[in-house]
Amino acid sequence: MGSAYSYETKDGKRWEARYRKPDGKTARKAGFTRKRDAEAYLTTVESAKLQGAYIAPGESRVTVGTLGAAWLTAHGAAVKPSTLHSDESAWRVHVEPVWGDRQVGTIRHTEVSAWVAELSRKRSATTVKRCHGVLAAILDGAVRDRRLQSNPARDVKTPRKVPKPRAYLTHQQVERLADASLYPDLVRFLAYTGLRWGEATGLKVADIDLSRRRLNITSNAVTVNGHVVVGTPKTHERRTVVYPAFLDDAMTRAASYKRPDELVFPADAGGYLRQGNAQSGWFAGACKRARREDAADAAEARSRGEGIRAVMPRVTPHDLRHTAASLAISAGANVKAVQRMLGHASAAMTLDTYADLLDDDLDDVASALDRQRAAALQQ
Repeated sequence: MGSAYSYETKDGKRWEARYRKPDGKTARKAGFTRKRDAEAYLTTVESAKLQGAYIAPGESRVTVGTLGAAWLTAHGAAVKPSTLHSDESAWRVHVEPVWGDRQVGTIRHTEVSAWVAELSRKRSATTVKRCHGVLAAILDGAVRDRRLQSNPARDVKTPRKVPKPRAYLTHQQVERLADASLYPDLVRFLAYTGLRWGEATGLKVADIDLSRRRLNITSNAVTVNGHVVVGTPKTHERRTVVYPAFLDDAMTRAASYKRPDELVFPADAGGYLRQGNAQSGWFAGACKRARREDAADAAEARSRGEGIRAVMPRVTPHDLRHTAASLAISAGANVKAVQRMLGHASAAMTLDTYADLLDDDLDDVASALDRQRAAALQQ
């Protein structure tokens, strides 16, 4: 155990605690007005050393800004470019301005909670969770580096993300959207394979097996900060997807007279096809035209007394992925098959994502149990 030593100051006698750190180097802490306080401090130091919880006073004085820069560098090697771009933006815009100059040892749980609450009043739940996650991850590193005993950003309540209602198209609506589009084959392809936009636009001729109607999904072309970055699929898992027979002609056209390394669905000017923005892109334009036609048909049907018919909803390219899941489930595909088609990490994820599509199955289960019981009691 260390020792307490007195020294004189202009304000009177003070005491200094001297001890050895776990690495054998000498450390000291001065400014105690009483010897017993210095000795009490030495007791806590020895206890922390025995428990492996000792934190050198100087270690906790490093700033969040210093650790954040190092964390971003390491983080970039472990995540996809799109994730890094979002996390870097959260750090630069929301985290660093508030916490960058703070020493990690001075941050309190209540401060982080107040910051999250304030941010929640101005930003979406997604943004708040991302910002909190960045700060918490940086402080996790400080804990692992023995700069903090615990992370003050953990166990902070963040706002719940409210899922947006999904848009599912019928077979007829998919066809109407395709007919209104500059790229009808791609629209049908997305709606019946469930591929993500980047997986479809990054697909190459070599990835298609026309004879078996198989697609080998090995890459994902994602737009990050205005530039297309090609990487692995979202879950890093390569998978095989089957497409229906009515797409044979479209896939043959898309692959004809191309080298194996060429894109299946390129832009007219070459390179990767962009979906455009939500207001003026080619897909948004096709959706507007298809909705107008669908609304006109619905109005005509009402005038003939055929009842009210739902008009085609506004959709994005990603909604065609949801449509593919809906059409597959309504066609009788089991959850495991849909999981493989969509590239979800587990069947549980598929069930959670598309629970609204499976409500009818509850009735089927009840009806099946009813029939089974009746048959059993008649025996």
